[in-house]
Amino acid sequence: MDPELEAFIPLFPKADLSDPAKERKALAELAAAVPAPDTSNLEIEDRLVPADPDVPVRIYRPRQAQGAIVWLHGGGFVMGDLDTEHPWAARLADGAAAVVISVGYRLAPEHRFPAALDDAYAVLRWAADNAAELGLDPERIAVGGHSAGAGLAAAVALRARDEQGPRICFQLLNQPGLDDRQQTWSARNFTDTPWMNHDKVAQSWRHYLGDKPATPYAAPARATDLSGLPPAYIATAELCPSRDEGIEYGLRLLRAGVPVELHQWAGTFHGSQAILHAEVSRRQITELCEVLRRALAG
Repeated sequence: MDPELEAFIPLFPKADLSDPAKERKALAELAAAVPAPDTSNLEIEDRLVPADPDVPVRIYRPRQAQGAIVWLHGGGFVMGDLDTEHPWAARLADGAAAVVISVGYRLAPEHRFPAALDDAYAVLRWAADNAAELGLDPERIAVGGHSAGAGLAAAVALRARDEQGPRICFQLLNQPGLDDRQQTWSARNFTDTPWMNHDKVAQSWRHYLGDKPATPYAAPARATDLSGLPPAYIATAELCPSRDEGIEYGLRLLRAGVPVELHQWAGTFHGSQAILHAEVSRRQITELCEVLRRALAG
């Protein structure tokens, strides 16, 4: 493990999702402790996207934005909201010179699949349908997210392709959770890694799916046809249960003819980019911004 990251492990809460309310509170406290982002170059607006029910979003608009991304927070489908994602959405908007539409999707287990996906897809359709009013180029709208949010973004891309929905120009998938089966080497062997481990991943999927079988829209790794999807950037952490499913999804996208940039970050663990004191974390965030900037400019 990267020694700069290892020093912070005692500060991370134990990985457990048996009490969602408790874990949401812990994540909110953790996010509040992250150094505040510089928002001086951003216009920030909270809105409600008309849907059933309406979906809260927070829009980050930098000066001279060259495209937009529908951004989905992490938290195992159970935790996270617009406030916990604020430090990362603001940094992404500023660093990528992109409009970031951060989505406050419904959480499990109160709202199981497909609630979160329906919310994310409704926001994508709203952004595309109202591009002129929002000042967006409908040909330069990406989807992305971290962890469970990255899995949701991959599912949104599948659904948009299958339903001939809005055109998505790019997928930005950071440490995606894609496979409920948990049969990869990393899923079976990383049973005690920081922040995210095998048991916590299993709890996450149980909260999200309930007793329903997973479909490709719930777990994109189950999709048999990955052709015709948008170009993708996939980042994985070395010491992460979800590492191998992200790498394998990237390889399958490549075999289906989809352009993919894949970066496996050595010495990192799931969510460790939140430790901004570490040089590797700063490089990860910088790269996410640069990749998105290039994708939207292209």
